[in-house]
Amino acid sequence: MKLVRYGRPGREKPGLIDADGKLRSLAAVIDDIDAATLAPKSLARLAKIDPRSLPAVRGRPRFGTPVNGVRKFLGIGLNYADHAAETGMPIPAEPIVFTKAISCIQGPDDDVMLPRGSVKGDWEVELGIVIGSVARNVPLKGALEYVAGYTVVNDVSEREFQIERGGSWDKGKGCDTFGPVGPWLVTRDEIPDPQSLGLWLDLNGEPMQRGTTSTMIFDCATLVSYVSRFITLEPGDIITTGTPPGVGSGRKPPRFLKAGDVMTLGIAGLGEQQQKVVRYRRA
Repeated sequence: MKLVRYGRPGREKPGLIDADGKLRSLAAVIDDIDAATLAPKSLARLAKIDPRSLPAVRGRPRFGTPVNGVRKFLGIGLNYADHAAETGMPIPAEPIVFTKAISCIQGPDDDVMLPRGSVKGDWEVELGIVIGSVARNVPLKGALEYVAGYTVVNDVSEREFQIERGGSWDKGKGCDTFGPVGPWLVTRDEIPDPQSLGLWLDLNGEPMQRGTTSTMIFDCATLVSYVSRFITLEPGDIITTGTPPGVGSGRKPPRFLKAGDVMTLGIAGLGEQQQKVVRYRRA
């Protein structure tokens, strides 16, 4: 299934994308796509519904993040060997884990706002893992059974804040609007091998990133198992799994985001995003 949330910010409704690419409403079936919906039994009940029995949604409504009520948004750094090389950093011996603030999560096509004082805004197309069952100290074998599905994430970053301002990476990763997620949550049964997905990102129509999840240093099962040793993963939590080469900070010369830029990105089978970059504005 391709599960979505559509509508105005803060008023999204649950839906799904049928085999013909049409948006269907799930509003008469469930209240929202949240932790309760992602439980294995709940997903199994939804899978039994004939999408043709659901009302089609007219027009082209905005898509919100496909999961509501995310409690943890965790990132993995330098998880592609060729990306580590372009940054001049060694391949990590263990996964590098950081936190993206849940307040940065937004819809896949919403504007990305450069924070006040930003000089090195950057892009990162990534595969997002969405947890479906409580995972605590789970073994590597069977780790993917704790996954509800997968989605597209743009791990937008501010490199000066992240690297040059001291402390952890978090303050360069969690700025408002720095977490576009979606358009869909594709359930695990539709993605039998998450290590064979192509990723891409264009900036203003110019190719920037091209890669495949097959070159991850630590695969999805390893990441779920590893992170669960330190942090209990709960339904709805998102792990964004690292990015292939082609980020702005790795280019020669470096290239960073500016107001008016448009990022378009996607992952095979998981849909596409597009964000316009805008200047900082007060809430």
